[in-house]
Amino acid sequence: MRKVLLISEIFPPVHGGSGRWFWEIYRRFPVGTIEVLTNDVSGGSDTDKGFPHPVHRLAGMAAPSWGVRSLEGLKYYYRLWKKLDALVREGEIAQVHCGRVIPEGMPALFNKFRRGVPYTCYVHGEDVEVARTSREITLLTRLVLRHAERIVANSENTANILRKWWDIQDHRLIVMTPGVDVERFVPTDSTRPDHWSGQSVILTVGRLQQRKGQDMMIQALPVIREAIPNVLYCVVGGGAEEGRLRELTASLGITDHVEFAGEMTDDQMLACYQGCDLFALPNRRVHNDDEGFGMVLLEAQSCGKPVLAGNAGGTRETLTEETGVIVDCTSPEPLASAVIELLQDDKRLGRMGLAGREHAAQRFSWKGLAEQAMARLA
Repeated sequence: MRKVLLISEIFPPVHGGSGRWFWEIYRRFPVGTIEVLTNDVSGGSDTDKGFPHPVHRLAGMAAPSWGVRSLEGLKYYYRLWKKLDALVREGEIAQVHCGRVIPEGMPALFNKFRRGVPYTCYVHGEDVEVARTSREITLLTRLVLRHAERIVANSENTANILRKWWDIQDHRLIVMTPGVDVERFVPTDSTRPDHWSGQSVILTVGRLQQRKGQDMMIQALPVIREAIPNVLYCVVGGGAEEGRLRELTASLGITDHVEFAGEMTDDQMLACYQGCDLFALPNRRVHNDDEGFGMVLLEAQSCGKPVLAGNAGGTRETLTEETGVIVDCTSPEPLASAVIELLQDDKRLGRMGLAGREHAAQRFSWKGLAEQAMARLA
């Protein structure tokens, strides 16, 4: 196996689906085959003790600008390339894996031109879609993709975007989905938060951003409340939309039915998964911003919970008709109808939860996905 340097700004302890994906996959690679370059963040050194490979942290890896037309952007990429180049030489690295095309792919591109070391780029869907909104970033993305040895798409939906808009041929394209820790995310009835007692709880976990659709679920709640008076919508996560979501909740007079739980520890979040009645990711496409996959849907199913997702992006690839439902989440009415139908049918919820657990364990366990990655990315 060729020794790999993974470069990714997003990596634990920073929350994020891609960072968790990389952690779970690469920690299962043989010792001596992986090194990681990531951002220097608070708590990073403590987290790194649980990872079996060397982790190098560089302060300021969060890009001030993804472009190269500014002096600031050029300094950023030069500094990142210098660090990557040193690690490639010192660690006898044979290939570089980039957490995203931009910005991580740029220093890998420079390194290939300088030292001939091939690189692979992960693509998550929303990243290349947003790139198309900027002419400069589009040109940089095309340049990085053109010279990549392989491109890893996190879903068939993302692979189709790469084929349609970026002219990526199948011989360089690999579809590998994220997964779930099926030994940690397990069903249980013993961890429901005390303040949820007697309530029908809908849970969403994720960044507070428009494409996740928390606002649409909040708008659907007044209708849901008429049919299910004890409904509670728990929103886990933080982000730029929090203020707007709180204002929306207050304007609809449903503050008693919405819980903004904020950021949580892993154990707290697990208890929420295990204690909810329905997990919802009411995602929708907002301009070019779309949900590439949806790891949280896998985590919920692994906990034996029925799931609901929007009919945009790659979320439908995480579930089946037996484990969840796909809904148009561009308006609150279809969402309200679907939620009411589900929460009023306990037997169906139970069947979906059992099927979801089996689905997650059979298709998305990290152990099996890591074995695939070792075979396909070696």
